[in-house]
Amino acid sequence: MKKIISIFTAGILLFTLAPSVALAARVGGSTEPVGYDISWPQCGTRLPTSQAFGIVGLNNGTAASTNPCLAQQLTWASKSVGGSSQPKVQVYVNTANPGEVISQITTWPTNNTDKTSYTTINPYGACLGANDDACSWQYGWNRSVEDVVDRFKPAAQQAGIDGTTSAYTWWLDVETMNTWQSTPEGQARNSKALEGMTAYFGSQGAKVGLYSTAEQWNVINGSSISTYSNLNGLPNWRPSGTNLNNALANCAAVSLTPGGFVSLTQYIQKNLDRNHSCI
Repeated sequence: MKKIISIFTAGILLFTLAPSVALAARVGGSTEPVGYDISWPQCGTRLPTSQAFGIVGLNNGTAASTNPCLAQQLTWASKSVGGSSQPKVQVYVNTANPGEVISQITTWPTNNTDKTSYTTINPYGACLGANDDACSWQYGWNRSVEDVVDRFKPAAQQAGIDGTTSAYTWWLDVETMNTWQSTPEGQARNSKALEGMTAYFGSQGAKVGLYSTAEQWNVINGSSISTYSNLNGLPNWRPSGTNLNNALANCAAVSLTPGGFVSLTQYIQKNLDRNHSCI
């Protein structure tokens, strides 16, 4: 992922040294297993081993791109040893809404049909190619379809792991360094794109979660999340700076959306993205 406020530093910093055994954090006198998240910046580098759980980024920094070493990294995650309340293998995807620069992209939808020839039941009506709520939602749905059909399933088959979408938690990486709309009306359309992504993963029976800081979430979405949004109630994965104490404290952070809860917190040590389970 690309980062802006110390979130998923895996998207910016490469690391050259990795521990042979995942170091466990001391929490309240007990040992808490540590998980790690990795993505395209770690291609070709040594990775941690004996991690409790692994979270792998499917994209190459943008919502319409592919991590070139996805299969190898899914294999790495599949070797997680467990010992945490978190699933041993999880994935995350980049998110965006480039509706204000339609002329510069080729992925903006012009109808409600995705690449699998499925005509969606779009809650915001017909997408006709405009920068509106309907096409923003469809854009999010379409990116999620590609994440599953073009990226995850082929890589999972190559890695020799279960390719069923519902077998994994899918985290939406919501960061300001990706392309978003900026006006109040655009913020509302941004939330529609995230709803579209959530809707597709949900249609596949998958669990969905939100990764962001409160500041970035507010910049991207403002106060546009409606009472009926499918983003409400979702688990959070929260960046927490560079030390475990911050990660522990962030377990009690206010959820990004009403009814949600913090499931994971991330902290960075020695250029490694470590993750603490809050559940």
